[in-house]
Amino acid sequence: MIKVISSEKVPIKLWLNELEDQALEQAKNLANLPFVFRHVSLMPDAHSGYGMPIGGVLATQGVIIPNAVGKDIGCGMCALQTDINAEVLTQKKLRNLLREIRELIPVGFSHQKFIQDERTMPMGHKIKDLHIIKKEYEAALKQIGTLGGGNHFIELQKDEDNRVWVMIHSGSRNLGSKVADHYNNLAKKLNAKWASQVAPKADLAYLPFETEEAQDYFHEMRYCVDFALANRSLMMQRIQAVLDTNFEKVVYEPMLNKAHNYANMEEHFGHKVIVHRKGATSAKLGETGIIPGSQGTHSYIVEGLGNAESFESCSHGAGRLMSRSKAVKSLNLKEEIRRLDEKGIVHALRTQQDLEEAPSSYKDIVEVMANQTDLVKIMHTLSPLGVIKG
Repeated sequence: MIKVISSEKVPIKLWLNELEDQALEQAKNLANLPFVFRHVSLMPDAHSGYGMPIGGVLATQGVIIPNAVGKDIGCGMCALQTDINAEVLTQKKLRNLLREIRELIPVGFSHQKFIQDERTMPMGHKIKDLHIIKKEYEAALKQIGTLGGGNHFIELQKDEDNRVWVMIHSGSRNLGSKVADHYNNLAKKLNAKWASQVAPKADLAYLPFETEEAQDYFHEMRYCVDFALANRSLMMQRIQAVLDTNFEKVVYEPMLNKAHNYANMEEHFGHKVIVHRKGATSAKLGETGIIPGSQGTHSYIVEGLGNAESFESCSHGAGRLMSRSKAVKSLNLKEEIRRLDEKGIVHALRTQQDLEEAPSSYKDIVEVMANQTDLVKIMHTLSPLGVIKG
């Protein structure tokens, strides 16, 4: 932990030195909620979001807050270690692999041309009881196995032993957004009806957990978390198919998966609480995690240390240093491309708009990792080889 702010109803504990004013204001709103539990934790990649800072961890008693989970419910990471030696990946080979992957996986706003096999969808849920999921199910059958845009990516990487890894960052596509919007709007209406103590401008409308509305949201949120995993898993299967056609008898380790936008019922400090992680990752003692950098920096496979003060959490990535609009206006495209080219990375910077995802628009991942040595320990350091972005 770097510092503590003690001026609010409960402390705000920070694993970073500097926090932008808007994110600090949002953190103070969290710390003054009537149902906040013990303290608010901000991970080293924290920056402003909608209602709650991204990189924030909030525990509540008796309520769930849709906006403290966010719109891309279940967004997260998958990582897969192979036995392919990175030395065989020439620039030409890398470009061919990335081209073949793009042919199988729609990116950006693109969906599948055909409905996918229903067996790729999450199992074990009663769809008839999930109001929004039921309406969006057919559309989701064309969204599964797609990357999306923004900061979502597919990256081929190498570790310290030159083994090739595949990493995917993606979420629940439009499905999670529909669920998030519906229940956040519902919570706003109910809070106004109840004359809630939570100021509307804080954008932290809540649902008492024992209510039907909260239970509906919780079950639909869990489906979105499972759908996001199913989405990443289908993409990973298709990437493996590309690797299997280009290399003989590839050996894969079990796929790692970590979500970083969700709420979960957990026990902390002897109490059952609802932990909201918005751009934060679970880091229980011995738990394996994934912390990506940007397309020009290292990513990390980590092991959780179970730090109680962070509600057993850690960062979900590097975190934005500047807004997308500021990055496009202020960064130099040629300079960003030059830096990536010098590293030999097959990157995804082409146009001025692509600067939204330039490495310089993100915080220094080395500093982020240095700020959370009490949250995780590094198991593998991964270097980017080739990148696909939406």
